[in-house]
Amino acid sequence: MSTETDTRSETDRQGPLAGYLVVDLSRALAGPHASMMLADLGARVIKVENPGTGDDTRGWGPPFVGPANDPQSTYFLSCNRNKESIVLDLKSDDGREVLSELLLRADVVVENFRPGVLDRLGFSPEAMHALNPALVILSITGFGHDGPESSRSGYDQILQGEAGLMSLTGSAPDDPQRVGVPIADLLSGMYGAFGLLAALLQRERTGQGQIVRTSLLAALVGVHAFQGTRATVAGEVPEAQGNHHPSIAPYGLFPCRGGSVQISIGSEKLWATFAAEFGLDAAQSEWATNAHRVRNREGLKAAIADAFANFDAVTLLKKLTDAGIPAGKVRSLDEVYQWDQVLSQGLLIDVEHEVLGRISLPGPPLRFFGPADTVETTHTMHSAPPVLDQHGNDIRTWLNRSLEGISL
Repeated sequence: MSTETDTRSETDRQGPLAGYLVVDLSRALAGPHASMMLADLGARVIKVENPGTGDDTRGWGPPFVGPANDPQSTYFLSCNRNKESIVLDLKSDDGREVLSELLLRADVVVENFRPGVLDRLGFSPEAMHALNPALVILSITGFGHDGPESSRSGYDQILQGEAGLMSLTGSAPDDPQRVGVPIADLLSGMYGAFGLLAALLQRERTGQGQIVRTSLLAALVGVHAFQGTRATVAGEVPEAQGNHHPSIAPYGLFPCRGGSVQISIGSEKLWATFAAEFGLDAAQSEWATNAHRVRNREGLKAAIADAFANFDAVTLLKKLTDAGIPAGKVRSLDEVYQWDQVLSQGLLIDVEHEVLGRISLPGPPLRFFGPADTVETTHTMHSAPPVLDQHGNDIRTWLNRSLEGISL
């Protein structure tokens, strides 16, 4: 664990990962999402970017916001909060020297280059561990670091297709759809952060760092869940079937007057309650058990649509809630970020951006509490995603002074 003093104020260094130093060599989304998770927990994350353009996502848009002569990508803003930025040309002697100094002090390195790229730059895992044997290296690739297709570039939508997710998503088998967020990137980042935290725990016992590897492919296969075992155990090939659960009925999106609602009937007790509330015969042979209801889904959907036809969404949701039936609406994102429940969970945070001033960002999903649930200890001191090389001079000064044995 790094004991070097960083360039931030004392009040900024909070959270369960305070004192850990992460060198983030990644770009786009999978690696940056993993390192942002660590930054949210109080780790110091130094983002190393290419000269000139920086992270690819700085150019991904529209939308861009801010002044015309310095537009800021909202894509970049989504995955780089709580980080510092330094520009290094890793093909130059200066860039390699500064990175080596950072690696000497780091606890973690995050990278998502294609296999072999860092090796050619002189920073293979062997070289990094020669510099710092305690280093934990997180490496995220598209298809895996080895195997017959390891050299393929990994982009989210391509992996959603290759890993079978698109075959499960859409209105019908002939309508494959991608998930509306880059889920392969996000999940591989989350798996990666989980793995490197386990490696840090092991390092506490052994003193030795190691390499943690995952991929977009592995992350998506890892969340096949019950659809995976349908294929591997039951020998079925799952297909897309729209907004209704393949193994539970009724469970999905149903129309009502002027809108729609979602319901989830996950037990026979709930089914009996729901059927009684809406005048359906719970015990009729086609609907007597969940298995029967799944097999006879289309008739059930039609009966429920008829029962809901005279209710508007607001009235229907109240009726469902009063009856104890799990139900909800489909919210647009502007509704989500204005929702009191979202705000109560700290899922919208305000930060001060170097160019944009005060902006609101989606917030971290984790909260922490002290013993006996008495005091919330969640890290709440957040900083805006950095502009390119915003902290470059400070980081170089810190490296030089720490070499001289001087703490800032």
